[in-house]
Amino acid sequence: MTSIAIDAMGGDFGEKPIIQGLIQALEERPFNAILVGTRKILEPQIPDHLRKFISYEEATEIFPMEESATEALKYKESTIYKTVELLREKRVQALLSAGHSGATMSLATLRLGRLQGVLRPAIATLMPNVSGKTLFLDVGANTDCKSEYLFQFAIMGEAYAKELMKIQKPRVALLSNGEEEGKGNELTKETHQLLKKLPNFVGNAEGRDIFNAKIDVLVCDGFSGNIILKACEGTATAIFDILKKLIKSSFLSMCGAMLMKASFKKLKKHIDWQEYGGAPLLGVNGCVIISHGKSDARAIKNAIFQALNFSNSHINQIIESELSAFEK
Repeated sequence: MTSIAIDAMGGDFGEKPIIQGLIQALEERPFNAILVGTRKILEPQIPDHLRKFISYEEATEIFPMEESATEALKYKESTIYKTVELLREKRVQALLSAGHSGATMSLATLRLGRLQGVLRPAIATLMPNVSGKTLFLDVGANTDCKSEYLFQFAIMGEAYAKELMKIQKPRVALLSNGEEEGKGNELTKETHQLLKKLPNFVGNAEGRDIFNAKIDVLVCDGFSGNIILKACEGTATAIFDILKKLIKSSFLSMCGAMLMKASFKKLKKHIDWQEYGGAPLLGVNGCVIISHGKSDARAIKNAIFQALNFSNSHINQIIESELSAFEK
């Protein structure tokens, strides 16, 4: 069975949602997990019938959220560091952390190394659209980018869409402030010319195109991507908060909401980021899934399933092969 190393104590809410998510995942699908953290705290929370699937790696520190990611190498007793080391030593096939995302990315890049030909790894995330999902990258790994980086992000994103999203010909687009080829800043214009080499490149796309299902993969620099990602999370939360207030404002609204309850539930599930689990770090030598620090049990469960699917795929070999084809 596939083995996953899980940073069990790095999230914003401690070990409880991580353990609960692990339990939920194991109830649906068997795999082996190595929990990294304080065993005497973690072990009592595991039901007896699931203990055969779980082992432990002792770690005495939690990497501080306020600390710079560049300091991650100094915290060798931290849960993040030891989780990455388990993958580097090939004791597991994947890792998952809801801890300091910058530290996870930094350690994964330094300790695991990049795939052959990869200039910079990228964090990819799934965003809901009107008929399915859009893969969006980079959402935070690289705040300052060169056009060559974005070109590789497109290749990695396209490979992920083919292998794991099962899209035969994913439509790849470049984020810009207009659809016309001449729109954008210097980085966008340079990248656009490079992306013309890709058969599935459909041109520039605007922010709204994440949601209208006209594209499958959207590429941008990590600074813009992270701002868009967090703005979308905040917008979704605000819409539901406003909707709740409006529903409670009158008896007729509450009656109407009761009739629409099933539809509201489906909508919430479709746009809730917790349903998408974690974000894969594409371009490193291994399977690294980065989860939101505020992940609940459902998000952790879904992130674990992402790790299982990724580690059982050929995505990294495909990325190396695709990159080498364009280097020739």
